[in-house]
Amino acid sequence: MKRTVWIGLIAALALTGAASAKEPIKPAAVLTWTQAERAARFPHIDRIFPHQIVPAGGAVHPLPKGKPLAVTLGKDGHPETLDAFLAADHAEGLLVLQDGRVRIERYGPDLSATGHWPSFSIAKSVTSTLYGAAIRDGYIHSLDDKVTAYLPEMKGSAYDDVSIRQLLTMSSGVKWDEDYTNPKSDVARMYGTPADPGFDPIVSYMRKLPREAPAGTKWVYKTGETDLAGVLLIRATHKPLATYLSEKIWGPYGMEAPALWMVNDQKMSPGGCCLSARLRDYARFGQFILEGGKIEGREILAPGWLAAATAKQIDNGRPPGGYGYFWWIGGDGTFNGIGIFGQMLHIDPRRHLVVAVLAAWPVAYDGAHAADHARLVKAIEAAIDGEARHP
Repeated sequence: MKRTVWIGLIAALALTGAASAKEPIKPAAVLTWTQAERAARFPHIDRIFPHQIVPAGGAVHPLPKGKPLAVTLGKDGHPETLDAFLAADHAEGLLVLQDGRVRIERYGPDLSATGHWPSFSIAKSVTSTLYGAAIRDGYIHSLDDKVTAYLPEMKGSAYDDVSIRQLLTMSSGVKWDEDYTNPKSDVARMYGTPADPGFDPIVSYMRKLPREAPAGTKWVYKTGETDLAGVLLIRATHKPLATYLSEKIWGPYGMEAPALWMVNDQKMSPGGCCLSARLRDYARFGQFILEGGKIEGREILAPGWLAAATAKQIDNGRPPGGYGYFWWIGGDGTFNGIGIFGQMLHIDPRRHLVVAVLAAWPVAYDGAHAADHARLVKAIEAAIDGEARHP
């Protein structure tokens, strides 16, 4: 195994007691870590995998305290405290902003206010936002441009006729298996398959995939395509994702701490994963989105970008919502960035609401845990709506 993205640093392995100095972390090891290993390693994942720093700016964007929000939860007819819910959810962080003010802020046993936590696929929504910046900056002409116009080495593959828009909506029609429990799935094999000489590892893997449907006709969740979108963005801007994120958002908006973005052996970050940051900075990113992608009234993204990115662009088989440009779309005007093991960034423009959750679920994803997160959001909404009815 040659890819350093999956080789653990000796110091970190000693810290967690997970392996000897000669034992590397295997491909897709994150998917098979035990619950104890997740709790111990997620806060220190930057010490396990190589990364690039996303520098923060000078003045920190304030998050003033608001009135504490009293949330009432219940399951199967039984009352449940918020603390009990968070413990059962294996949640390590919950931050609720309304009108830019902190209504709830809680931390679990393995995360503090100054600690970092991996976003997993919330990074996809960050990459989507950088596309909005790249179009405004003129690095990308149109979402209808073909992928091969920016990645000519994809010519002759199933991506010949795929547009950037179809990449961002996961509707390329290229066959892909995202099964986190199968070590032979594409999402597991992609990070462990040696690259062909002279090729980026992601490009090398993705260019060999077969087609299963005409481009633009079928939605299939594909982390590989979001990573490919990251490669395309790097090529178009001639900047690492960490650098571009810092220049456009992380620095100017006033995040309080640098973020960390994992890189592969070519020092390139995956567009679909593995940005780590503080809970408050995840919430600030949500607030930036809620404010229309503007900083002190200045437009950062292309006109109309967020309206399109956070609207249903394709049916993903989960009515009444759908999928936008790397955002999960609700049927009620809300939208979400979602990451495996319980990461969530929920944005509700009508209620001026941002909900950031960081967790270490026992599984990468299942319907029961997802339903619990939906239940949490509904309880927060109910509390806010109750205040509006009874000020």
